[in-house]
Amino acid sequence: MKNSNIKVRLATMNFMEFAVWGAYLISMGMYLASNGLGDYVFWFYTVQGLVSIVMPALIGIVADRWIPAQRTLSLCHLLAGLFMIATGVVAARSMASDNTLSFGPMFTLYTVSVAFFMPTIGLSNSVAFNGLEKHGLSTVTDFPPIRVFGTVGFICAELFVNFVSFGGVEVQHSHTQFYVSGALSLILAAYSLTLPGSPVNRGSGRSIADALGLKAFTLFRRKDMAVFFIFSMLLGVSLQITNSYGSTFIYHFNAVPEYAGGFWARNPTFLISISQCAEALCILLIPFCLKRYGIKGVMLIAMFAWVLRFGFFGIGNTAPAGVPFLILSCIVYGVAFDFFNVSGGLYVDAQTNTAQRSSAQGLFMLMTNGIGASLGTIIAGSCVVNRLVFAPGLDATDQLDGWRTSWFIFAAYALVVGVLFMLIFKERKTSGKTPGQAAGNTDAGGMIENDL
Repeated sequence: MKNSNIKVRLATMNFMEFAVWGAYLISMGMYLASNGLGDYVFWFYTVQGLVSIVMPALIGIVADRWIPAQRTLSLCHLLAGLFMIATGVVAARSMASDNTLSFGPMFTLYTVSVAFFMPTIGLSNSVAFNGLEKHGLSTVTDFPPIRVFGTVGFICAELFVNFVSFGGVEVQHSHTQFYVSGALSLILAAYSLTLPGSPVNRGSGRSIADALGLKAFTLFRRKDMAVFFIFSMLLGVSLQITNSYGSTFIYHFNAVPEYAGGFWARNPTFLISISQCAEALCILLIPFCLKRYGIKGVMLIAMFAWVLRFGFFGIGNTAPAGVPFLILSCIVYGVAFDFFNVSGGLYVDAQTNTAQRSSAQGLFMLMTNGIGASLGTIIAGSCVVNRLVFAPGLDATDQLDGWRTSWFIFAAYALVVGVLFMLIFKERKTSGKTPGQAAGNTDAGGMIENDL
């Protein structure tokens, strides 16, 4: 009974952790673009990658040395929640004064909020691993079913903001999404204090360089790992593009007469929630695919899935004949995102020794979700979408053409990366564990914490 109770408690934590993110991540770009900040959408998504380069490691040192992880988790959510609510307050006042959003104050408060939120993804895993070990449970077999509730929480938050209205306005189209996210953070801040205590090691010799994964850069001395990390960064460019612009693109069909008023055009957040449903299912396929195709095959599947993700967006529309392409794009997203993140992490683990495990994983996340994703959103926003979609003087039809061209440009980029990876990367076979074995032997949580 005690073991069952701890699983429920940790599943609840994961549900709320990702519900906080799901309350705004998909719908925010659409809200910003609809209220005068279309040119700045990419900055709101870029900053998540920028703070992820440093903040999770620094907060991790605090949790390791001074403040137990569950209390650090509580403190981070308290601050993230307060600043997210403040973001909503500023947005509401700005809209009330001149019916448009003010970039500077809103972006500043939002940046502080996500700077404290992003470390909580790793902290929640640390709390979960500690709780499972305290109760004699396995992090390998017992954590993944718990972590799935994080994806469920994300989906539920997406559906809430899509279908629930306040004052006659759907949450996905208003500043209320920031209130929802902030309120969930504050609730989780209180709930975190009830979770099992985590140990601290004030005498730890772990340096900031270790925590930031700097020593893992010695892996670049190996040609195969250098090639792998470079291509991981190049593919990481794709990670946040559809999160940034997917809902904005789908909602834009309302502005085009032949598509205006359709169900899918009015419910873009609901449509994109299919992506997260696909993620939950695709995680289960990874061990089988790694064993059958190896890391190179699985990474190629992910790369060409990104081609389809973008390509189907370029082909699809919200009319009955075009919606299946949008749905297919959401389905292949699960393969594109999870096969890359989870399998890449497993491969890095298989190629490094125990002493380098944490720093090597930190390097992989730095190259992909940090540098790669940040560069991707900056380039996609400033060099492509802002020029083809949000350029002055374009009518709704011209903008739709711009969206389609943008998706095809992104698809072409993913295709080039995939072909080059196929030609250049040579998978190194090891006498020790293989990625497939790693799927059964390593810490599952470290591999799937970024599946959203």
